[in-house]
Amino acid sequence: MNQRTIGYLLNLIVYLIVTILSIILFIYLSYELWLNILIADVISTIFVFICSLIFKTSSMYDAYWSVYPMIVVTYIAIMNKFSNYYIFFFISIMFWGIRLTANCMYTFTSLKYEDWRYRLLKEKTKIFYPIVNFLGIHLFPTVVVYLCMLPFILNKGNPNVILLVISFILSIVAITLELVADIQMQNYRKNKNTPFIRNGIWKYSRHPNYLGEILFWWAIFLMGISYHNKILTIIGTVANTLLFLFISIPLADKRQSRKTGFDVYKKNTWALLPIYKKQVN
Repeated sequence: MNQRTIGYLLNLIVYLIVTILSIILFIYLSYELWLNILIADVISTIFVFICSLIFKTSSMYDAYWSVYPMIVVTYIAIMNKFSNYYIFFFISIMFWGIRLTANCMYTFTSLKYEDWRYRLLKEKTKIFYPIVNFLGIHLFPTVVVYLCMLPFILNKGNPNVILLVISFILSIVAITLELVADIQMQNYRKNKNTPFIRNGIWKYSRHPNYLGEILFWWAIFLMGISYHNKILTIIGTVANTLLFLFISIPLADKRQSRKTGFDVYKKNTWALLPIYKKQVN
């Protein structure tokens, strides 16, 4: 059995335990649903963090971003018997989660793999890395994702069907954008002959996958608004957007800037919007 297969199996076991643990907590905690899910979310994150220490790779958490919302939306859908058009939330989150998880699995090589951003943090923070690892790499993203989930955790009653359908369509468009960007990037990596990918969607946008992710969570927020959720559920969506705009994109661009020709590439390509930009030399 090769290292990749072993890594897959260990990750599968970890997330099966997360799923079982979460469902038990959802059922037996006696608070309101949103609080039950938050408590289960944090406990599950701590469990994954401990596993990442055991196997010496913080990237064991990578799948958590996509797997946990699928656990939550499935539990709520079954609990509510898919009533009041909840099927729209279920389809959106499952499509999004499966795509993101599949992409993580495709790029996964072995338990020795660790995201370059984590390695960068480890180099910069040195002896403080264990704290940064737990709070920054594990707990903070969990809180952001939890806040993003609130629109489909808190929904109740009958929605504005027109707004629900429009926002659902937006979510499918966003996920499709990410899926196409994934496929084009993987094809580029197989036959890399230029410093930067300059075909398909990537010809016009340096980060189309980030754009899709931002649009998706705005769509989920709007789906929640269609159920007359409080405007405060926007907090997660805004936090997620700011995370991409001020952390993820600058970090990715800084890494790419080491390559020759990045300045010209940056001038000729928008950071997010996949639209034509006047070319300069």
